[in-house]
Amino acid sequence: MPKITTQQLRKRTQESAAGATIKPKTIGSPYEKTKQQKPAGGSGAEGSRHFGPMFNKDLGQHILINPLVSQSIVDKARLKQTDVVLEVGPGTGNLTVKILEQAKKVIACEADARLAAELTKRVQGGPHQHKLEILHGDVMKRDLPFFDVCISNTPYQISSPLTFKLLFHRPTFRCAVLMFQREFALRLVARPGDSLYNRLSVNCQLYSKVSLVMNVGKNNFKPPPNVESSVVKIEPLDPPPPIDFEEWDGMLRIAFSRRNKTLAASFKSTATMQMLESNYKTFCASNEVMMEEGFDIKQRVLGVLDKLGFAETRASKMDIDDFLKLLAAFHDADIHFC
Repeated sequence: MPKITTQQLRKRTQESAAGATIKPKTIGSPYEKTKQQKPAGGSGAEGSRHFGPMFNKDLGQHILINPLVSQSIVDKARLKQTDVVLEVGPGTGNLTVKILEQAKKVIACEADARLAAELTKRVQGGPHQHKLEILHGDVMKRDLPFFDVCISNTPYQISSPLTFKLLFHRPTFRCAVLMFQREFALRLVARPGDSLYNRLSVNCQLYSKVSLVMNVGKNNFKPPPNVESSVVKIEPLDPPPPIDFEEWDGMLRIAFSRRNKTLAASFKSTATMQMLESNYKTFCASNEVMMEEGFDIKQRVLGVLDKLGFAETRASKMDIDDFLKLLAAFHDADIHFC
């Protein structure tokens, strides 16, 4: 792997780099699936009538019964009449019908065959029937179609993998307006020093501008879920930063492994040192580089941290620029994370 200087890495991140890519094999799995409930089935009081006996509380299916919330979600997307909208988890279609009023086309991905059939019946014979395409199946197991905007009352158990599947999707889309469990949403927008700031925060903000646009109380769902919800707006950076995500995320995993410990404490663990030394040997072998006599991986790693003044810094206090500097410095020292 060629060395990248700090200056080069920061410059590439800031400039428009046409054709920058991210390794697709990381899509959908930077984080484990969250154990959360799923408010599903769109919005509007009429949803309870459409849902009827299909409602399955055991599957965590909750419908949004407040039409004002539903309309607000659509409004936040600022749809154009030419937009193709991807909707994940449309349920019975209460949110879908509002999107259809403003968009050119809606591609709705629904895993539950019963709900997909219910949505089909709901728009059948209506003025917008020709604008709706329903994809039945697990959205995480299929390639995404082209779309301009994504709007989703997200199945909460796929919050992390869906977020990064969207961020890694090419070509980039204009924005995504997504309903999440409130704690997850707050992690996405957390800043250095916030109690919820973590690896998820850094990775999401590396690839997008993300903002919290509204909170949604549990009483807006029927039946009420056990958690509060929030809606975030994600606007992907275009072009995305030319970062090897596996390298980047590998470094962050170590940095945040002990969130409130110093970087020196996090990086000098025995397991981390063994992994980095193995990677260094692989790097030397693949690049025909002779290993230095008496090479000490611990000394080299701590030397990088000391040089940048990060040895006593905590990951929870570092911003994206700090992490970019750190990754570049590690690469300058031939230290790699995958």
